[in-house]
Amino acid sequence: MNKIRTIVYTLIFILSYYPISNSQNIPGSFADLAEKLMPSVVNISSTQTVVTKSNPFPGFEFPPGSPFEDMFREFGTPQERQSSALGSGFIIDEKGIVVTNNHVIDGAEDIVVQVNGEKKFKAKVIGADPLSDIAVLQMETNEKFTPVKFGDSDKARIGDWVIAIGNPFGLGGTVTSGIISARNRSIGLTRYEDFIQTDASINQGNSGGPLFNMDGDVIGINTAILGRSGNVGIGFSIPSNSAKIVIDQLIEFGETKRGWLGVRIQDVTKEIADVEELGKPRGALVASVAQNSPSDKAGVKAGDIILEFDGEKINEMKELPIIVARTEVGKKVKVKIWRNKKEIIKNITLGRLETSEDFKVAEKETKKIDTQIDDLKITVRKLSKEDIKSRSLPNQTTGLVVTSIEKNSPLFNSIEINSIILEAQKKKIKSVEDLKQVVKDVLKSNQKTILLVILNSQNQRRYIGIKLD
Repeated sequence: MNKIRTIVYTLIFILSYYPISNSQNIPGSFADLAEKLMPSVVNISSTQTVVTKSNPFPGFEFPPGSPFEDMFREFGTPQERQSSALGSGFIIDEKGIVVTNNHVIDGAEDIVVQVNGEKKFKAKVIGADPLSDIAVLQMETNEKFTPVKFGDSDKARIGDWVIAIGNPFGLGGTVTSGIISARNRSIGLTRYEDFIQTDASINQGNSGGPLFNMDGDVIGINTAILGRSGNVGIGFSIPSNSAKIVIDQLIEFGETKRGWLGVRIQDVTKEIADVEELGKPRGALVASVAQNSPSDKAGVKAGDIILEFDGEKINEMKELPIIVARTEVGKKVKVKIWRNKKEIIKNITLGRLETSEDFKVAEKETKKIDTQIDDLKITVRKLSKEDIKSRSLPNQTTGLVVTSIEKNSPLFNSIEINSIILEAQKKKIKSVEDLKQVVKDVLKSNQKTILLVILNSQNQRRYIGIKLD
């Protein structure tokens, strides 16, 4: 009986102790970790010169439509002013190599890096990659610094503790904590997205700063927040494993060298999976194959479904570009394809994305040209694929994005910047010329009223009737 009682008490003791021992992973304080990491996190300020033209007659405005209005806007006195941006970064080499976001230093004429809230150093750009929003800087000094190391972001789990250190709103040396809220997030910000989502407070100025795990290793680069008003508990970081490949290439070559298949792909829907007898939606459907591309040479065809690339299963379409991009150029890979209701294998030697014709055409497509519509006194540009993706619009959407509105525009009180003009006089607008022609026809008519259909900045569809002079 005593033995039984002893066993029962022992079990109760073990069970009561288990939750306590299991909860030891919850940090009592981040102080020691923060103190260790702070010298490796930097504040970055960049400046560039912006030229504007001032009114040669201050305090006097010409009547709307006056020919002098445009003339003096064109020949006004050029005024130069310094535009500045703030961001964060972290040191990865004792010689002063710093990692940050590309958008922090994009177009900068001068870059200053402040270390540990004290010394300031000028820095130059070693290499930058807009597609992943990563830049690498070199501080211009012979001093030695304390670097941090990268961790394995693939091992980071939802619910793991993380801390972010950065320069939010210019308040350098700010430490925030939270957990990993989600993995593999895509928000339409860059071409290659596999973000870590965290609820650690991230605000403007945190861009380019590190996201640390509890070992003090960098597992992410803080890049974006949800919403314009600041932290709402949803921030996004580039995983360190993806970032490190880009960073190493920028340091070695000054540019990126991404793998290239030469296919345009789309999602495999349930209906497509049913028709192809695939069992369930998976993989990436090949919509088209670029001529003389690696896929074309290997015999990949439109209608094929890529199920596996170099040993990695493709569960969703968005995974394939990320995996291909991080694969070494020139590597011969096995690609598992579903064709005619059976699996086949293709051996493909990867090309380089940045030197491909496919990439050059895509780069030309992304160039955004602003055009002024004189009669409406607004400036517009053609709706791009990036706009459609970032605003979650239907793929077939066409229209013009409003980039500026003059004060004497008939639309000044009716629309806002970033509105999209979809239709004019019940005609779909596909180009600037379409809108110009409609406006011209309206001005020739007796009614002189134009009916526009727009999407406002919240993607709400609205009808607007405007009287033109």
